[in-house]
Amino acid sequence: MRISKKKIISIIILFLLLIGLIWGTVYLKKVADYKRAVGETTFGEIDVANVSDGIYIGEYDVNFIYAKVEVTVEDGKIVSINILEHRQERGKAAETVIGKIIEEQKIDVDAISGATNSSTVIKKAVENALKGGQ
Repeated sequence: MRISKKKIISIIILFLLLIGLIWGTVYLKKVADYKRAVGETTFGEIDVANVSDGIYIGEYDVNFIYAKVEVTVEDGKIVSINILEHRQERGKAAETVIGKIIEEQKIDVDAISGATNSSTVIKKAVENALKGGQ
């Protein structure tokens, strides 16, 4: 029994469409999970004055965005924040949020417009770092 070329091509096309459909579904699920994770991110109250002097590493990951930071505390104040790694969708501008954190000496500062999700991830990474010093 011989299978025609048309049938083989039809089967291959159907197989590729099925693979594309599965991939698309998985991708959309990941996007929904990412958006949910960012939306559910909350910030605790950390009194920087109660954080011991030192250098602390913190990270936060919501799948599409990841940040790892190094926070330096001296005399009860955040004196520097270095971004060690920042994987972002389009949120490179969010990295300027560290200046606001240092200036206001608190984590929950206003996000950078146009880079809200990356701002949230960076701020959470800073909070996670400071939790290590309490």
